[in-house]
Amino acid sequence: MARCIAFFLAAMCLVSVITAADWNIMNQRMKSTKSSLEITLKNYCESWRMNVELNNIKDFTVVPSECTSYIGKYMGGTQFTVDAEATIHECTLYLNTLCDLKKDGKDAWIFDIDDTLLSTVPYYKKHGYGGETLNVTGLEEWMTKGKGTAMGSSLTLFNDIKNRGIQIILISSRKEHLRSATIDNLVDAGFYGWKSLYLRSDEDGFKTVQQYKASVRSELINNGYRLWGILGDQWSSIRGLPTARRTFKLPNSLYYVA
Repeated sequence: MARCIAFFLAAMCLVSVITAADWNIMNQRMKSTKSSLEITLKNYCESWRMNVELNNIKDFTVVPSECTSYIGKYMGGTQFTVDAEATIHECTLYLNTLCDLKKDGKDAWIFDIDDTLLSTVPYYKKHGYGGETLNVTGLEEWMTKGKGTAMGSSLTLFNDIKNRGIQIILISSRKEHLRSATIDNLVDAGFYGWKSLYLRSDEDGFKTVQQYKASVRSELINNGYRLWGILGDQWSSIRGLPTARRTFKLPNSLYYVA
């Protein structure tokens, strides 16, 4: 009898750790499949993250509460660093194939800023790693303080491109009123020597981020620039026409910008 009671208490403790909320989304997913695989919460969150990167999961406003801890560990851990460095490596391999650079001041490469050059992970760390609905005012206030940290592998690529004589164009969805703070943060983090910095004006407010960035690229091409590459962390930074000859995406599962 004592053994049965002990077993019952142990089972109740396990149930209290794995709450219904923790497994709600995954249970719904498992009901729709006949797979006999034993799926763990970690498996589910890794699958969610991967499908975000593949752009299969779109327009999400928050990271599922079941996965905020996993996403936080990923974005701040070794695997994210390895994944980002692999992306930068592919950029470098591509750059090494460019034999037809004119070096006339019109060869250009485009970078996004947030989570491409400057990391916002320190902000999201204090806001549930994407598990909270974004407070735009709060994020912009954080940006005015210039606390974005340099993404090391991106800084290496930035300097490599600059040394090759390719013009660097920064196109960000940040608003124009953040220009001074953005420039100061970039320079403090080691990013300087770019050709142009585009931020969203009030007139751009009716456009989606993808439309806005595509319109800037159109302007650049009309001004004679040859766009050899784009590096961004959101699909909206690299999709839409016209675009560059090659596009590269860094991993980011904290938020989605359309």
